[in-house]
Amino acid sequence: MIPKLPLHSSRWSELDGVKVQEVEVLLEQLASAADTGSGDAWRQTWTDLTGGLVDDGIVSDGAYAALPHLVEAAAALPPEQTVDFWVDLGFLVTADHRPAVPADLEEGFGAALLLAERAAIRSLLAADTPAQVCAHLALSCVAFAGHHTGEALGRLLDPRENGVLLVCPGCESDTEIPEFVVVDPARPPFGAPEPPDPAQIRSGRHPWGEVAAALREEALGEGWEPFLRVARGVAVAGVSPEAPGQAVLCLVAGLVAVRGVPQPDATELARQLMSLTGHFRCWDCERTWTIADGLAENPDGAHPQNPATEAWTDFDGSAAVAEAAAPGRTGGAAATRLRQEGNVVLSADGTPWGRTAVFRDSAPGSSGGVSALAVVSRPGRPTLVAGAGDRGVVCLWDVADGRLVHDPLPGHADRIRSMTALPLPDGRVLLASGGDTGTIALWNPVTGLPVREPAGDWPGGVTGMCTATLPDGRTLLVTATPRGAVRLWDPDTGVCVGRLNPYGSPIRSIAAVPISAGHTLIAASDTAGRVHVWDPAVDDLWDSGAAVQLSAHALAGADHRAAAVAAVPAPERTLLATGDDRGVIMLWDLATGAPVGEGLPSSTGTAGLPVITAATLRGGRTVLVTGTRDGHRLRVWEPQTGAVGHIALDVALTCLATAGPDLIVGHDSGVLRLPLTRQ
Repeated sequence: MIPKLPLHSSRWSELDGVKVQEVEVLLEQLASAADTGSGDAWRQTWTDLTGGLVDDGIVSDGAYAALPHLVEAAAALPPEQTVDFWVDLGFLVTADHRPAVPADLEEGFGAALLLAERAAIRSLLAADTPAQVCAHLALSCVAFAGHHTGEALGRLLDPRENGVLLVCPGCESDTEIPEFVVVDPARPPFGAPEPPDPAQIRSGRHPWGEVAAALREEALGEGWEPFLRVARGVAVAGVSPEAPGQAVLCLVAGLVAVRGVPQPDATELARQLMSLTGHFRCWDCERTWTIADGLAENPDGAHPQNPATEAWTDFDGSAAVAEAAAPGRTGGAAATRLRQEGNVVLSADGTPWGRTAVFRDSAPGSSGGVSALAVVSRPGRPTLVAGAGDRGVVCLWDVADGRLVHDPLPGHADRIRSMTALPLPDGRVLLASGGDTGTIALWNPVTGLPVREPAGDWPGGVTGMCTATLPDGRTLLVTATPRGAVRLWDPDTGVCVGRLNPYGSPIRSIAAVPISAGHTLIAASDTAGRVHVWDPAVDDLWDSGAAVQLSAHALAGADHRAAAVAAVPAPERTLLATGDDRGVIMLWDLATGAPVGEGLPSSTGTAGLPVITAATLRGGRTVLVTGTRDGHRLRVWEPQTGAVGHIALDVALTCLATAGPDLIVGHDSGVLRLPLTRQ
């Protein structure tokens, strides 16, 4: 018998989310179905009750009191009849927000999970279950066993249709695999993961022995046998909490292979689930993790993988080699010099490009260099360059001579990841900075004093900032996070006055693109390579306003998945530039959503996370500069003529900006200034 809170105890009145009368009705219906071996009246009652047990992803206290009663009753039904009950229960116990179990309910709830595990495994082995439901049931069994891989249940509704959303265990940024397709599903795309440690055996009796016996090595065909052996090893050990997530995913996939129906669908899905035992590289912190660890929130024992690990973040499903950076770094050697002769920087062919200037004391991040730049232009006053990095301080330099105009501005307790200048209608220009833990600060660049101290705590950090000008005369700060939150802020009050990104796509890069003197659109690229265009002037998230989305036909035809966006001022209008991880740059007219010109193709050494900036020089020449983060080469492109220049760097690039005719380069050791065009 499971220890249970008596149904007529006054304690029920203190618990939210459930009424004891509803529990009593469901228990009567379950008992009747168990006595007769048939009857479905309980199903609708259960469905209605679950709305009180978990609401909007939040588990109620009442669930912990009700479930021991309900699990005991459901376990008495024929196993073929309770598949949906155990799947629903799996979603409940892996819900996003689960408060701690009240102390007086812990024993009963723990016993209920053990019984649920045994009963759900009986259903898994007894019922002919559709392949996708079988995957959900297997993950529910894993969740009842207390393994973190069960949390994948909510992320794998149907990876073939919905893709897979991963959370980086290191920085908590989201990475989306939008098209989960295995190339040549008849053969494994990589080797099987390591089997579980034989010493990691679950203590006490467990119900996984029959599962181990059901896992046939030949179930998925030639080449997949090692994966099934790993699955069997996990089952023999009883799904120990210490078992690697990759190995537990092998078990889930193996169960789909042997118990899912129809068999062709089960085999296909099982092979695709086996492919989740590979790795992915986080676009944000650039470290490589197992996909299994990315399917759970803060999994125990997660650690970045070694370099040259097979990864499955290529969106065509093909395997790629990912280079993992050491924890806490963005990768790349700490080079300290530019390829130059004296103070003249060289182009890639060794010929002079122009004079360079190194900004004094230009290492706001003592070890990580500069990770964000912004240019503060003020009519009639010197142009300033702001740079910030790992140390959480902001430095301001005069672009003309590279001298610091203030002592470094402290305030952020974390790494600064993004900055932007905010020209306000009253003539003031503020500087905004965003931190790694979601803090946002505003500064007066003239005085060097904070206008608004760093505040906020947005999950995933503030990875992008820009300035929106609205037709009603307001200027707003726009911030983006890798968790999909895009917010509009009033810089005078610090109040969030709006949101963008109604689909909640994880944002990788964001830019403001003026379409008139007093109206900007916001463009962003997400981790799936899609580009979104929003009009911040409209109040309704779903109202497109003046925003025109980029041509889907043109994007698909070019196989262009944007990793970065930037505004490109041109003589007649401002264009949008998008760059992909191959090094391809495309230009777009936001009035029509159509591409402009042929774009800049990739070339040797251009693969990687793109960094883009652009400016229009006197005479109407538009110049776009691009490189890759942690790379050592810049391409200087003039779209009107197609001319491309190359600059070789002996420093690792982190960010770019333009100030008049000058290019500002942020790198792993500081900041320097170059001419935009060959002198």
